[in-house]
Amino acid sequence: QVQLVESGGGLVQTGGSLRLSCAASGRTFSNNAMGWFRQAPGKEREFVATISWSGSTTRYADPVKGRFTISRDNAKNTVYLQMNSLKPEDTAVYFCAARSTEMVATASGLYGYWGQGTQVTVSS
Repeated sequence: QVQLVESGGGLVQTGGSLRLSCAASGRTFSNNAMGWFRQAPGKEREFVATISWSGSTTRYADPVKGRFTISRDNAKNTVYLQMNSLKPEDTAVYFCAARSTEMVATASGLYGYWGQGTQVTVSS
């Protein structure tokens, strides 16, 4: 079992930056691929970014490429999402998720563990 707790969300103006953190506890963290997803009001949950257990492989959704960076520190059992050049359309609840394998994935159904989410609001 893996427990995930997100932090770092908040209110920011267009063009601003935020860094989300996801602290993991429970079973071994370093063997899990991790991902970030988001869900805006009235919309389905969508993929944002994923990272392999080693950190050597990452994938990003097209809307965030070049603006968001996913990283991890296995010694601290933490995964991060650095978000720059934020836009109002980035407003959503952001969720951290963990897989039971080391391979990255973009489909939410392939993640077995989820955090409670953290709200990100970008004002125009």
